[in-house]
Amino acid sequence: MEQLTILISCIDQVGLVTDITRVLAAQQLNIVAMREFVDEDNCAFFARIACTGNLSDNNYLRNQLLENLPNAAEVTLISEQKKQIAVLVTREYHCLSEILIKDHFKTLGANVCCVIGNYESLRDFTEKLGIPYFYVDHNDKNKQAFEDEIKAIINRYQIDYIVLAKFMRILSADFVSAYPGKIINIHHSFLPAFIGANPYKQAFERGVKIIGATAHFVTDNLDEGPIITQHTNHVDHNFGVKEMVRAGKEIEKKVLLEALELIFEDRVFVSGNKTIVFK
Repeated sequence: MEQLTILISCIDQVGLVTDITRVLAAQQLNIVAMREFVDEDNCAFFARIACTGNLSDNNYLRNQLLENLPNAAEVTLISEQKKQIAVLVTREYHCLSEILIKDHFKTLGANVCCVIGNYESLRDFTEKLGIPYFYVDHNDKNKQAFEDEIKAIINRYQIDYIVLAKFMRILSADFVSAYPGKIINIHHSFLPAFIGANPYKQAFERGVKIIGATAHFVTDNLDEGPIITQHTNHVDHNFGVKEMVRAGKEIEKKVLLEALELIFEDRVFVSGNKTIVFK
């Protein structure tokens, strides 16, 4: 029996679920799980369907679904296959270490094809776990040359997603547009608060009682892409900047890994600057 995940987004209308399930039943596909959401403000319908069965022609099924859905519907069929990812880093190791350990023990839900860093700091750790590490110096070249070198490395692999695991460089619009909806970032702040550099220092100076982290898709607008997941921790007057950073790193690891799990299981839809997440 094959496992198949079907993602559908379209204009909402009466009878959609009936039409979808009728097509799947005609193909002898058994629905294991089905989640739907209607965005009433935008008259938009989203569904994630997990099926089992013996499917000989994915294109035929996709066409059958499209024939029974409103115009401009989007249908994606995903066979059971691990995603392939590249990880970009600078010098902080806490997020990378979580990703590589889970990759090593086959619990990440994806394969780490390579790690790319603009410092050599994390090479030894990465290569000890059998992952190729590529160093791209950002000091001796302009921004375009720097990014072109990174793209050349990424394009050696068939990458599904690029994970910015504390990659402390702002990517250009040209780079982002080359991988639309494929770049995931962990931001050390509960967005939209404290955008940009030194968010924990900003938070400390503001006297906040809650700190957090945000995993989001990267767009042209700095730290303003669709949010995937967020978490917070309470802090008090005993927390200086160092204590906030230490606590924040624990949240960052948790939030990034949760977001990656949702993405690798195809549970995230992007709708404008928002996400629909089927947990």
